[in-house]
Amino acid sequence: MNNVTKLLNLTFLLTAVSTVVGTAVADETDVELIVSKANHIAFYQANDGRAESRMLITDGGGNKQVRQFTVLRKDRGEQVDGDQDFLVLFSRPADVRNTMFRVIKHIDSDDDRWMYLPGLDLVKRISSGDKRTSFFGSHFFYEDISGRRLDADRHELLETTDQHYVVKNTPLDPDSVEFIHYTVWIDKSNWMPTKTEYTDAAGKIYRRIEALQIKDIDGYATATRMQASDLRSGGSTLTEMRYIQYNVNLPDDIFSERSLRNPPRQWFKRS
Repeated sequence: MNNVTKLLNLTFLLTAVSTVVGTAVADETDVELIVSKANHIAFYQANDGRAESRMLITDGGGNKQVRQFTVLRKDRGEQVDGDQDFLVLFSRPADVRNTMFRVIKHIDSDDDRWMYLPGLDLVKRISSGDKRTSFFGSHFFYEDISGRRLDADRHELLETTDQHYVVKNTPLDPDSVEFIHYTVWIDKSNWMPTKTEYTDAAGKIYRRIEALQIKDIDGYATATRMQASDLRSGGSTLTEMRYIQYNVNLPDDIFSERSLRNPPRQWFKRS
């Protein structure tokens, strides 16, 4: 058998394996596995990453304001889809410029969060109870940024369409949140959550988060445009992610209290 024949046979074998795997993914019905894969794609791409974000916040009256910041993220330890570190440095508008936000995300307990206010030269610890409140005046919540614990909800596969898994998530502690359940549409081709709708006690959908644009960046499916909408007030926040980089080898020691007052600016700059 010559080398060309060997190569053709190997290519055929790999194609067959890929087809079988792809079919298995398309036929997935284990809701816990679906939710776990979607959570991984949404929050755990690569070992670390850097991105610049621009938020256009529009209130119910049509008034607009902009928030711009750079975020650094790194997985902690060796556990797959485990704890994470986040650092966020704001650059716009002027009243929040150089404000720093730090998060230690825990998968088995409440997150630790701090904010540095440069005007007061004050590091403020943020209560874990604030996770369902606005992220710096936007329509995104703190919990939207770092993710919700999977074990906080009961998951139910409502429907499987040609394009999506539709999953209903009901909180195990309903008194801790403002919704009775939320529904997520998960893209079957890449496991990306593309739409989330929150339902209130009256049975009305009052909040929606959508991934408006998904791109392949360094081999990772990435939501580059997202929108959070308050369906009661008519306000919304459009977030655009730019200059996204993965596996930039962020040092562990930059995720510290010291970095709140003295940001590691070389890591916040575009390379």
